Amino acid sequence: MSPRNIILLDGPSGAGKSTLADRIVGGWPGAVVPQLVRLDDIYPGWDGLRDAGVHVQRFVLEPLAAGQGARWQRFDWNAAAPAEWHDVDPERPLLIEGCGVLTRRNAALADVRIWLDAPDVVRKRRALDRDGETYIPHWDRWQRQWETFVEEEDPTSSADLVLDGS
Repeated sequence: MSPRNIILLDGPSGAGKSTLADRIVGGWPGAVVPQLVRLDDIYPGWDGLRDAGVHVQRFVLEPLAAGQGARWQRFDWNAAAPAEWHDVDPERPLLIEGCGVLTRRNAALADVRIWLDAPDVVRKRRALDRDGETYIPHWDRWQRQWETFVEEEDPTSSADLVLDGS
């Protein structure tokens, strides 16, 4: 594997991925802290769980594996359109977190794969507390995509580390 330390952090909505990602970056030893890419900045709308994982594969992980420049494109939720591109520094560690990042293809391109889960009741409360009214009408829609992703990709089987976020 690459010495650049690529970490994928996946799990369902409300499991605590963002909090854990912040702690990993904040506690990283040494002067070179990881770049943090959040799939929340990439999802192309409420039906984009699968698309964000493919985006990361195509524009970040595969180019890095090939020794090429990597970047990702932010999705502007207010404009409902793709926005600016962000370069990824190939010399720095990279942490990518979000629902749907731990596909089999992405897992093969990473150094560390983490799965974070929590009970459904805890997750839903956290997610709705975090995102409020905006998320309420989309919870079931997102959950269906999530369940399909888990069924098709079996992300826990790719994880090096499985954590309980409750």
